[in-house]
Order: sequence, then structure tokens, then C-alpha cells
Amino acid sequence: MTEFFRRVEKKYMITKDQYLRLKNIIENKMVEDEHGKSSICNIYLDTEQFDLIRHSITKPVYKDKVRLRSYNVPNIDSKVYLEIKRKYNGIVSKRRIEMKLKEFYEYIDDKNSFEKGSQIKRELLYYFKFYNLQQTMYISYDRRAYYDKNDRDFRITFDSNILARNYDLELEKGIYGTNILDKNYYIMEIKTLGAIPMWLVKILDELMICPSSFSKYGEAYTRLIFKADYISKYAV
Repeated sequence: MTEFFRRVEKKYMITKDQYLRLKNIIENKMVEDEHGKSSICNIYLDTEQFDLIRHSITKPVYKDKVRLRSYNVPNIDSKVYLEIKRKYNGIVSKRRIEMKLKEFYEYIDDKNSFEKGSQIKRELLYYFKFYNLQQTMYISYDRRAYYDKNDRDFRITFDSNILARNYDLELEKGIYGTNILDKNYYIMEIKTLGAIPMWLVKILDELMICPSSFSKYGEAYTRLIFKADYISKYAV
């Protein structure tokens, strides 16, 4: 199965107190999505030199990420999603294909199996071959996701307990790693095709919540790779 999403996404770093106050209000106006509260598990794919994320954290107009995602810890026969996330001028598009985890490993062993597939499969094949992509980072987090009762395209997610590791790069290994976000904070994302509803604009203003920039993969790369390399290179 192939899926395509296109929308504006805005991120906010909020405190636990702001999260609890927002959650009480949102639950009267929105509905938890089919995953409700879940653990999102990701394997990011990049070059050996982390070229994709190094480009992304320079805040360019155009940037891509490639990742494998599951909802909760999978086994070899569980459903996973291989996806390309592209951001251009603030607009996020996501194209992904659904497969079993064992099919992903089969694809890694024989990437040419995507040659005669869908457009997204052929695009993924291009990325894998052009960048020589490999598994570079595991990132998981707890998520609560809601959508508007009258507009399923308007969504709000809250992410916490963000863990990352650059070893044991298999989803089925489970959830563990370095915490890259203070436990007293949450990452809220507002995802919409149109304007943010006025009721939410007023709440954000009352709680003094402003947009902020936070990339989970960017933060993981900075903490686990870049800083480690810097210390190793310049330590006396």
C-alpha cells in the first residue's frame, strides 16, 4: 500500500504544565487517532558521513529525510513504513510504502526489486543508490495523536521520552537509548492543510506558546555523533 501526505507542520517545545493544560482542552474538541497513545519507532537512513542530516540542520529551503517507521516495537512479520519526508518552503510532503519488516530486510539485500514497482518505490531506489543509504540512527518516542472532529486533516501530536542510539539499528531490538529531550518537556506538532482554528490560536496565546525548531534526528546527530567526534578530535 502507498500513502501520500502534504501539509504544513509547526513544532512547539512546551513544558509539562503547558501540555497538561492543553491536553484537557484539546480532548474536548478533538479525538485520538487510531494509534491513540503509542510508541513511534524509527530507523533513519543516511550516508556514512550523515550528509542528509548535516544538510538539514543548516536550515535549507529544501531538505529530505528517509526513514523506516513502526508503531510500537515490531516483530519480523509486523507492518512497517518506509518513507521519504521532504520539506520545501515550510510545506511537508511525505510519501511512504507499507511492508512487513522482513520485506524491508529483503529489499536491503536486493534493492533492484524496487525497479518495476510504484513511483515511490523507484524514488526510494534512486535515494538508496545515489546516496548509498544505510541505517544510521534509531529514534523512538511516546506519542499522543489527535485529529479534529470536523476535519481529519487537522492533527495535533505530543511527543515525549525521545530516545536515540547509533548502534543496534534494528526496530525489533526494542526501545532504549540516550534521552535527547528533558523529561519536563514535550514536542507538540500542529499539522494542517489550512489555517489553525481560532480556538487553538487563543489557547496558544494565553499559554504563551510560540513555534520553535526541534529536529529529533538533528538533535540525536548533534549529541551522539557531532559532539562525540569533536571531543574525540580535540580532547587533550
